[in-house]
Amino acid sequence: MPAAHQPASSPASASSSPASPASPAPHEPSAEPRTGVSGEPPAEAVAPLVRGVAVLEALTAAGGTLSASALERRTGLARSTVDRITATLARMGHVRLDGRDAVLTPRVMELGNAYLAALRLPALLDAHADALADELDESVSLAVADGDGIRFIHQATRRRAMSVSFRIGDLLPAERTAPGPLFAAWWTEAEWRAWRARRAADPTDAGFPAVPPRGPGGTDDFPARADRAREDGWALDDQLIEPGLVAVSVPVRDRATGRPACVASVVSHTSRHTAADLRDTLLPRLRTAVTAMERELREAHPPEPGPPPSGLAGWTTASKHELGRDFVESLARGLTVLTAFGEGRSALTLTDVAKATGLARATARRALITYEHLGLVRAQDRTFALTPRVLSLGYPPLSRTTLSRLAAPHLRGLADHLHEPTALAVLVPGTAPEEIQYVAVAAASRVLTVDITVGTRLPAAHTALGRALLAPDDPPGYALADEELESGLRSIAVPVRDRTGRPVAALNVATHAARRTLEDCVTDFLPALHATAADIQTDLHTAARFTHVPLS
Repeated sequence: MPAAHQPASSPASASSSPASPASPAPHEPSAEPRTGVSGEPPAEAVAPLVRGVAVLEALTAAGGTLSASALERRTGLARSTVDRITATLARMGHVRLDGRDAVLTPRVMELGNAYLAALRLPALLDAHADALADELDESVSLAVADGDGIRFIHQATRRRAMSVSFRIGDLLPAERTAPGPLFAAWWTEAEWRAWRARRAADPTDAGFPAVPPRGPGGTDDFPARADRAREDGWALDDQLIEPGLVAVSVPVRDRATGRPACVASVVSHTSRHTAADLRDTLLPRLRTAVTAMERELREAHPPEPGPPPSGLAGWTTASKHELGRDFVESLARGLTVLTAFGEGRSALTLTDVAKATGLARATARRALITYEHLGLVRAQDRTFALTPRVLSLGYPPLSRTTLSRLAAPHLRGLADHLHEPTALAVLVPGTAPEEIQYVAVAAASRVLTVDITVGTRLPAAHTALGRALLAPDDPPGYALADEELESGLRSIAVPVRDRTGRPVAALNVATHAARRTLEDCVTDFLPALHATAADIQTDLHTAARFTHVPLS
């Protein structure tokens, strides 16, 4: 490594040495322990925003669902406060209230998407990672540094009985990973002190719910591993996270600083490769892929700023008028600040944030001060940027969702509204003639009703669902089936499209011919069908922006 790229201090040393003028500026990750934010919030912090972030992080750590009483216990907030926060998050579409439970919805991923879009790395590098995973038939991940941990920003996983289960947004302790030493090679002495303090305060890694609890010892050589990673330019994880899991990592360097912009890893298990085997057989191919990634970063043109969100301040005001004290306006306004960032908007001034959100400068400033305290925003040279910790706001449990899972609550709402059964189906690839398969259903409480279960296959040409998928662009944009599969069964269906506009599924409502004529199906069902399909598409487009969403 060239001398100008040496870190300011040796990680194996307990004493610090001054950085030379030729050294790059110190890295600026948060030095907060992963178990929470230390210290009292500044006087200008927005207390409801602090509480709202705590609720979102608690839901994330719990896998996406918690009862109100469980949220009360985990956050230490009063029950009335929890109820008001979850009602506000539900109004924003970030959670769904299901009985006593608050459930994260795909729309909360808009917050993490803002960070990933501003970062640009997934958009530039994910195709290279996916191609490498296909070539090696192994899982490939991209990770960035987050304080003394690493956080995943892309996963290309292999579907096997024994496979890696990490998700985008998951946070891992640096010392138990292969990417960790490559980032730690650039740590300052202050960052090493923060790491030691965290290890002392959290000896079992309770602040990292994505990994199993840590046993005694096993990672005390981390400073030496960081030294070796700096010299070698790669690093291994030989079952540091759990028995059987191995990985090899190579940094994808930023040309301007020489620091890792992210780290690419090939992950496997010992029934397929030993750690030494990964080094000897797969490391050269990983290095070739990383060379292509670095070339992509060098040659990428600066992005054109996308349109910022609009009308958010007015929406929050209207919601406050409608819901009264159950809507925490300062929380809603604070969360909109995160969505001001995005592609071409990675670093924003206070004026930029206020203009993008429509908020008063004073309101935007207090939100940014709050986020800086929480470790979600970094301030530098009068500009603000999101940190990887934004991914802790709901992203991990939703990054492995499926179309059928995200569609299920929408189907349930449609069936309850129309008092008729609804279903979602996809085309089965490779069948001739074409078939559809039901991937989600919602029954209706009727004596005489359609009873088709998930997994059922039917000929596409004789169903409304199949016709909506096979000829989705023909006017008038929906398909009907009249007693073709069974006497008395009528159905109307509309397509559900992905981010490119391609139909990937179809949604239907079925009824008995004695209850509705074909004209009634169009008049009574079609508007609600279109509205529900649009809601499913919104969730799908949000979830699929930086993740792969399987159909079932």
